[in-house]
Parts: sequence; structure tokens; C-alpha cells
Amino acid sequence: MIEPAKFSFSSDGTPYSETYGDVYHAAAGGLGQARHVFLAGNGLPQRWRERERFVVLETGFGLGLNFLATWAAWQADPQRCTRLHFISIEKHPFRAEDLQTLHAAWPELAPFATELRRAWPPLVPGLHRLHLDGERVVLDLVFGDAADCLPQLAAQADAFYLDGFSPAKNPALWEAPLLTALSRLAAPGATLATWSVAGAVRDALA
Repeated sequence: MIEPAKFSFSSDGTPYSETYGDVYHAAAGGLGQARHVFLAGNGLPQRWRERERFVVLETGFGLGLNFLATWAAWQADPQRCTRLHFISIEKHPFRAEDLQTLHAAWPELAPFATELRRAWPPLVPGLHRLHLDGERVVLDLVFGDAADCLPQLAAQADAFYLDGFSPAKNPALWEAPLLTALSRLAAPGATLATWSVAGAVRDALA
């Protein structure tokens, strides 16, 4: 059974999860965080250039902002790989109508956000494959608990985005066994980026 995300807005207008008691992105701006932490942190767009396919695996789809920023950067890059494959796990996905409200904050991403919402799947557990951008972009949305879903995935990820709520608010997503399981899904030369600098997270990743 999937429980949809419940959200409100903090005093500065940042989307806030009522389930986890934490914000969805930094108050300074979610799009800037996506570009700086996750794209630049994984050496993108440079690393996908002139390749046939590039695979990103994310823990915590949330608002979809990291995916939208990645898709936009991919489309804007004339040397981009032929196909972009993005896999993301989310325990509490948003309803499409809530995403429409939240995505309004980033009008520069409107074409991508609109196409995403049109393809948005029903909120039922399991894997939902979305073909976007003329089928050149594949988004695999996995609705469920990451601890249960990761062992069932078969992937060779070139880049990892670790973007759950803070370890203090959602410790299950940052536990050592779950982070260690990522190594099975890593392609040779894979990179990983996260905003968290918690000591326990750094130790588990090492």
C-alpha cells in the first residue's frame, strides 16, 4: 500500500514533508541544489557526452526536481548521450495535482514538468516505466521502501544521487546495509553525490 506524500510550506515557502518533519530542498533553492550537488557532483554533463547511454540511480524522487534538472541539462547539451535512463525510488510519491502546485516554482522547467505529470503513473507499489522526450529518456519510478526495492533492481548505474530526508529524520534511507547495496548496482567508474555530510553516512559509503 502506498501512502502519498503529505506536504505543507515552511515560513520561507520551502516545501515541507509532514511525514518526516523536514524540507524537500534547501531554502536557498531546490534547482540550484540539484545542479550543484547532483549534476556537478557527478561530473555532469561532461561524463555522459558521446556515449550511447547513461544511467542515473536516485534514492528519494521527492518533487522530481533532480530528475527534471538532469533531463533539462541533457536536452540542452549538443554532445549528450543518445539515451538517458533515470531510476528513482520513492516511498511516498506525490499525487500529480500536488506536483503541479509544487512545480510552479520553476517555470524554466515547465515543458519537462508538464510532460512528466502527463505520464505520471497510478500510486501503486512497484516499478513504473515512463518513456519521455520521444522515448530518448526513460524514467523508472519505483514506488516502495528502498530497503525492499534496491535488492530487486538490476542496473548498472553510472551516477548515484542520494537525496533522502536528513539522516536524523529518515535514518532508514542512510543505513549502512542499504548504502552498501548500491555497490552491486554500480557500473565501472560510477560516481556518487549527496548533500549529506553526516559522519555515519560518510563511513558507510567508504
